[in-house]
Amino acid sequence: MNLGNWIGLFAILAAIYILWQIRQLLLLVFTAVVIATTLNKLARWLQRFRINRPLAVLISVSLFILIIVTFLWVIVPPLTEQFQQLITIVPLGINKLNDWLNILKEQLPIQLREQLPNIDINEVITQLQPIFNQLINNAGEFVGNTFGIFLSLLLILVLTIMMLVNPSAYRQGFIQLFPNFYRQRVNLILNHCEIVLGGWVIGTLINMSVIALLSFIGLSILQLPLASAQAVLAGLLTLMPNIGPTLSVIPPMAIALIDSPLKSGLVLFIYILIQQIGGNILTPYVMAKQVSLLPAITLIFQVFFASFFGFSGLLLALPLTIIAQVWIKELLIKDILDNWQVKNFSYERNTVNTISKFAEINHNQVEDQIDSEVEEVEDKTTEDLPKSSSQEEN
Repeated sequence: MNLGNWIGLFAILAAIYILWQIRQLLLLVFTAVVIATTLNKLARWLQRFRINRPLAVLISVSLFILIIVTFLWVIVPPLTEQFQQLITIVPLGINKLNDWLNILKEQLPIQLREQLPNIDINEVITQLQPIFNQLINNAGEFVGNTFGIFLSLLLILVLTIMMLVNPSAYRQGFIQLFPNFYRQRVNLILNHCEIVLGGWVIGTLINMSVIALLSFIGLSILQLPLASAQAVLAGLLTLMPNIGPTLSVIPPMAIALIDSPLKSGLVLFIYILIQQIGGNILTPYVMAKQVSLLPAITLIFQVFFASFFGFSGLLLALPLTIIAQVWIKELLIKDILDNWQVKNFSYERNTVNTISKFAEINHNQVEDQIDSEVEEVEDKTTEDLPKSSSQEEN
C-alpha cells in the first residue's frame, strides 16, 4: 500500500471513531429530523388555507409544545401514582401464580408429577433479576437525569425549529455531500424517506391511540384495577414492535392472577386480540403498507440499535430501520446491484455433481435449458464488449 492508501484508511478509521463518540448526538439529530418531518407536513397542510410559511411553522411548533406540556402536566402525575401502585401489586400476582402452579401440580398423578420439572417462579425471577435491574437502570438513567433530559429536549426543539424554518437549505446541504451526477437521485430518495417517515409517524400515533383505547375498554370490562395506566403503557409500548406488546401484557396478567387464573387468561386473550387488530387491520390500512417490515428484520435491528444507542436507540429503532431500508433498497439494490454489468462471464457445468442429484428430472431438458441460458448470457456479453477494427470495417 502506498502513502495515499494509508492516509485514506486512517481517515476512514478516524471518521468511524468520531461517529461512535458522537452517536448520542446523532440520535438526537435524527429525533429532530423525525419531529421536523411530521410538523412540516402539518405546516404544509396549514399553508393550503393561505397561511404564510412562518405563521404555519409557529402554529405547528406551538401545537407540538402544547401537547407535550399537557401530557406532562395533566396526564403524567395521576399515571405516576397508578404506576407506583402497579409496581406494588404485580409481585402479589406473581406469588399467586406460583401458588396456583404448585396446587395444580399436586393434583396431577404421582408418575406425571415426578416427570415434570420443578419450576419455581420466584427462582426464575431471581435469575432474571439482574437483567431487569439493568433495563430499569438504563431506563432510569434515561428518564431520571433531569438536567440532561432537559438539555436534550431543548436541543431537539431548537434543531426542529431551525429545520422547519428553512428545510430546503439543510436538504441541499446534505445533497451537496454526494457527487454532482447523483444529486438528483439523492433528492428523489429523500422524498421517498419523507413520505415513508411521515406515514410511519401518522400510523404510529393512530395505532398507539387505538390500542390504548381498546386496552382500556377490555380491562375496564374485566374490572381490572389501574386500567388507565396499563392502557397508556400498552399504547406507549407500541413504539417497540415485538418487544412492546410482550412487555405490556405482563402487568395486567399478574394483577388478574390475584383474583383468578381464569381472569388472567381472559386478559391474555384480550391483548392477543388487540394486537391482532393492530397488526392485521391498523398497520396495513393506516400506514398504507408504506413501512412494511419483516418481523425478524425488525427484531434484529431493535437489538442492534439498542446495543449501540441504549434505551433511546430501542425507542427509535423502527424509524431508523425504515430509513435504512429505503436507502438500502434505493441505493444498494436499485442503483448498484440491479445495474451491475457482466463484462466477463465463464460457466463450467458439472453434470455429475448437480444433475445426478435430481434423477427424476429429464437430463436432456436440464442440459438444453442450461445451454440456452449460457448462450443468451454470452451473446449479451459479446454485444457489450468493444468491437475490433476488422469488425468495425465489416
